[in-house]
Amino acid sequence: MKPKSIRWRAAPIIVFAALATVTATACPAPNSPRGVVDRFIAAHYMAIDLKAAEPLCTGLALDKLHEEMRLTEGQHIDETTRKPIVHYKLTAKRESPDHIEYLFRATIDVPDGGSFEKNWMITARKQADTWKISNFSEYD
Repeated sequence: MKPKSIRWRAAPIIVFAALATVTATACPAPNSPRGVVDRFIAAHYMAIDLKAAEPLCTGLALDKLHEEMRLTEGQHIDETTRKPIVHYKLTAKRESPDHIEYLFRATIDVPDGGSFEKNWMITARKQADTWKISNFSEYD
């Protein structure tokens, strides 16, 4: 076998390994503070699935979520519901040993309803070995 053909066979493997490494380092671990916050955003703001966001929350955040559930009781949200397209980026982060505050700028595109921007402040708190959302708020 020629050395040149071995290099060509190895090239796709090397490219795949490089892409996998970049992808793995770009995504936060699901149990990290940022991973929990991203899962909360996906459930609460993107999928509008308050039940899915519930196990991620504690304290005041859980109280706020339960109030939202009470206010939206009877409004059925399923796959036929027009859901917004949400893009968000981290604009600030403040850390301490047991909690982290994140500030995001979100752009929300509502199908047939225009687009608007919001700021989200989301706090993750460490309870034992688990990170949970302890507070969240949004403002213009």
